[in-house]
This record gives sequence, structure tokens and C-alpha cells, in this order.
Amino acid sequence: MKGLRLLIGFVLALALSPAAQAEPYLAIRYGLKCVACHVNPTGGGLRNAVGNSFAQNSIAANPLPNALQGWNGALLDDRLRLGGDFRTATTRTSVSGQPTTSVGGTEQARLYADVQIIREYLGVHLDQQIAPGKAERQEAYVRLSTPGMGWYAKAGQFYLPFGWRLQDSLAFVRQLSGVSMTVPDKGFELGHESEQLSAQVAYTNGPGNSGSTTGHQLTSQIAWLQPWGRVGAAMARVTSTAGDRQAYGLFAGTTTGPVTWLGEVDVVSDAGFPEGTRRQFATLLEANWLVRQGHNLKLTAEYLDPDRRVAHDNKVRHSLVYEYTPIAFVQLRAGYRRFGGIPQNAVDNRRQTFVELHGLF
Repeated sequence: MKGLRLLIGFVLALALSPAAQAEPYLAIRYGLKCVACHVNPTGGGLRNAVGNSFAQNSIAANPLPNALQGWNGALLDDRLRLGGDFRTATTRTSVSGQPTTSVGGTEQARLYADVQIIREYLGVHLDQQIAPGKAERQEAYVRLSTPGMGWYAKAGQFYLPFGWRLQDSLAFVRQLSGVSMTVPDKGFELGHESEQLSAQVAYTNGPGNSGSTTGHQLTSQIAWLQPWGRVGAAMARVTSTAGDRQAYGLFAGTTTGPVTWLGEVDVVSDAGFPEGTRRQFATLLEANWLVRQGHNLKLTAEYLDPDRRVAHDNKVRHSLVYEYTPIAFVQLRAGYRRFGGIPQNAVDNRRQTFVELHGLF
């Protein structure tokens, strides 16, 4: 009953203040693996007991109210784990020669559930988007694992492993790779987690394929983890009637003093164009400065070359974002983004300011 009362309290509180999820820079900053805090071995979404405790004691500027302390998402003797992710934002966009526009509202509302059918060996995981628009299933898979996720297998619908699992799905590296937490796929995944190694390989339908008879996607990733950070490589190959794709990525993260760094470089080759294969290139460099507990200043520099054969068609995006986490599971974000592209395209040179309210339980 105590767990149920805590759950109801969180739902009511977050319904009034929609919400956030952890980002990979936190794992690098504190020397943690994704599986240390998340039920999903590759990170993102529902947190486990350690992740909820970490959010309450290490991230927020202030402790939770007494009535909400101790929440770890577990019910039914830890066989059922629940959570949610809610986010609302207002974004103002300025384009030269055009009226300034503002867009606001709920960007995301998700509910998570994970059921341990056989504790530490067999489970079922669900990630359901309930807003905006109609309800839509994001993840739904059966997971078979050894204790501690030393080895595991997924079958169903899930997010693919490729590069950093960023909160910002519009980052150039996430757009170019086509892999983010808004684009799940159906198939199966095998993974291995050890003290210094994290590896996954997934065989799925792939974009534009209605089933395994029309094509497939093979995605793999490996990361080497050390006290100073991590280095990883990723690969994806898509066979499709619309045109085949090959994608390769390198990513790394480390911490220097109060600043945590993330970097990623992705190269993609797409076949099926009249002019032949199109090669593309994207980079990300991100710095996160821990001003003090609960306060993070994020700076990012991004580069995109949408066609290596075309000169002077590159795009850039620079962001300055301040993240304030007053209490666990609630975060305020405010930021400014400056886009750059060819001078003839005013939209590619737009400016954006935004304010976001996040909550996660």
C-alpha cells in the first residue's frame, strides 16, 4: 500500500508538471554504465532501483519532500516496476524575413512497465507513448538474461543501439543515423555487459521494410569502459527495396574537472539515388559543466554534410542550454540554438529559444 500511495502521488504531481530523462553525460560524469541505472541494458526510459536512488541523492539540488522520498518504482516485491516520462516545452523560432513563430505544448508523455516473470532471468518490458496525438507503442519486448545482464536477449520492438542515446533526437548525429528514442524497430537483440565492455548486435526489419521478406537491418555496437570514460564504435547496414544503407559511428566520453565531454562522428552511405550513392557525414561535440549539484550548463557544436559530393552545402548547429534540477525527477531547461547553412536558405539560418519542463518518475 505504501508503494501504491507513492505511485499515485507521483502521477498526480507530474501530471501537473510534465518531464525528463537522464542523458549519457551523467553516466560519464559519475562513471556508471547505462545498465547500472536503467532497466533497458542500452539505457533510456524506465529506471531501476539504483537509478531512482541516484536521481534522488546525486543529481538534484534539493531533497524530495518527505512524502515522496524512498520511491524506487518497484511494486509486488520488485517483480513489477513502473515509471513515466513527461515533457512540455515552448519554442520560439526566428527566421530572417519571416514572422517569428512560437510553438508550445506537450512534447512527450510516456508510461513504462517491466514485469519480472522469472526474477533476473525472464521479463517483459513496455514503453507506451500516450501523448501527443494517439497512443503509440514504442517498446514491447521479451527479455531473457543472466543475473546482472551479463548476457541478454530481446525479442520484439525496441530502440536500436547506435552511438549516444541523446535526449535530443533532433541532433544531427541522431537524424543522420536514423537511430533515436523516437524510432524503434522490430526484431531481436543480443547483448553482453561486463565491467569493461558493453556490446550489442540487433537484427531488425529496418526502415521502409514491412517485414523480413522485404529487407532487414543489422545494427551492432561495442563500447570499452574505463574510469576515465569510454570509447565506442557502431555499425548499421540496411537492406531495403528503397535503397541500401551503411552507417558507421565512433563515439567517446570523458570528464576533465567539472566538465564532461561527449563526442560522436557518423558516416552514412545511402544507395538508390539517381546520381548514385550519397555519402553523408555528421559530428557532435558536447560539453557539460557541473556548475554545482542540480545545475548543468550544456554547450554543443554540431556539423552535418548532407552530400559529400556537393560543395558548401554543410549545416551547423550550436546550442547553449541550462539545466536546473531543483528536486529529483523534475528538471527545468532553457536554451538557445543557432543554425547555420547556405545563405540562400533562410530556414537553415534560423534562431531558436526554448523553455522546457521535464518530469520523470
